[in-house]
Amino acid sequence: MEPSKRRLLSGIAAITAGAALIPVAQARSPRHAPGARPAIGRGDPGKRYGMLIDLRRCVGCQACTVACTIENQPPLGQFRTTVSQYEVSDVAALDAPASLFMLPRLCNHCAEPACLDVCPTGATFQRDDGIVVVNNDWCVACGYCVQACPYDARFINHETHAADKCTFCAHRLEAGLLPACVESCVGEARIIGDLNDPESQISRLLREHEPALKVLKPEAHTQPRVFYLGMDEAFVSKVDGNPALRTLLTDDGKEIAHDH
Repeated sequence: MEPSKRRLLSGIAAITAGAALIPVAQARSPRHAPGARPAIGRGDPGKRYGMLIDLRRCVGCQACTVACTIENQPPLGQFRTTVSQYEVSDVAALDAPASLFMLPRLCNHCAEPACLDVCPTGATFQRDDGIVVVNNDWCVACGYCVQACPYDARFINHETHAADKCTFCAHRLEAGLLPACVESCVGEARIIGDLNDPESQISRLLREHEPALKVLKPEAHTQPRVFYLGMDEAFVSKVDGNPALRTLLTDDGKEIAHDH
């Protein structure tokens, strides 16, 4: 591991030490050798995973970002999930202090993913349980899927030279565990579950809060399976979906800018 990444992980370990854990099984998290990738399964065709994010509970602590980084080990400066922070001001009350709005971002594992149709090699595919994944051995890093995603949820991994993104921690789900971001969420703002099971927690919450639920960019017609509770209408379609610029630092602190 590079010295810079080692310093990063040692520094953020203290952040997650007090994070609330939500165990779902006694099984250990599946581990793999550094640099190795978990095998890509097809998933259970009887299930359809989705996630509900309760923004009323999100405090913007970035514990989800840190946990995902430790679990999935993307390159330094690249992230599968983050929490975007927005400053919201009331233009009618200029003297009023601005408020902060926290918006967790990740792959939406859409029912109609825009990334699938543009992939020239079939490297991006949807499992039987709805989770969208990437076969690194087939990916040619053309970036078409990065451009097609309306949610800025994909990037080209600078180490694997393949498209990368959130997978709902499919390897953990298959072991009976929660995704790292869900397990580490201090406010228990993230709920994942089987949308095909009417008795699952997420299905019950979707029924209970149906009028208040929103998805990002419904006009994209991708049918996202990440639902937001407590999101202001102003953010539904105006969140920037263009590929963002990631900034990396070398060991000596020199800044290097990389496009997705």
